[in-house]
Amino acid sequence: MTHEEIYAKVKDVLVDALGVDDDEITPTAVIRDDLGAESIDFLDIMFRLEKAFNIKIPKGELMPENVANDPNFVNNGVVTPAGITMLREKMPHSNFTEFEKDPKVEAMSKLFTVEAIVKYVEGKLK
Repeated sequence: MTHEEIYAKVKDVLVDALGVDDDEITPTAVIRDDLGAESIDFLDIMFRLEKAFNIKIPKGELMPENVANDPNFVNNGVVTPAGITMLREKMPHSNFTEFEKDPKVEAMSKLFTVEAIVKYVEGKLK
């Protein structure tokens, strides 16, 4: 599949899962902040992606879990250099440019964009 075909399918999944208009889905849209996804929505999105692309998404692979609770990775609400390194390894599909400038835990959601999902799926399909 081409990048554009994957993007179109991801867009359909997000429209269905989140009940948003398809013009709200842009590559840079943040799943939680811009599209209004909540915790339960992420499970639905993962399930729909698995079904749409016939892939398996292991728990914690698309978005690492419990990072904020690990003192090796977070100190006083800020992701440590070790935490950023770990996130980069686990999330090569995400763009860290802005996050690294101000790596607060509450800003981690900005790593989970439409484009990050598309790149993740591309990687799974290879």
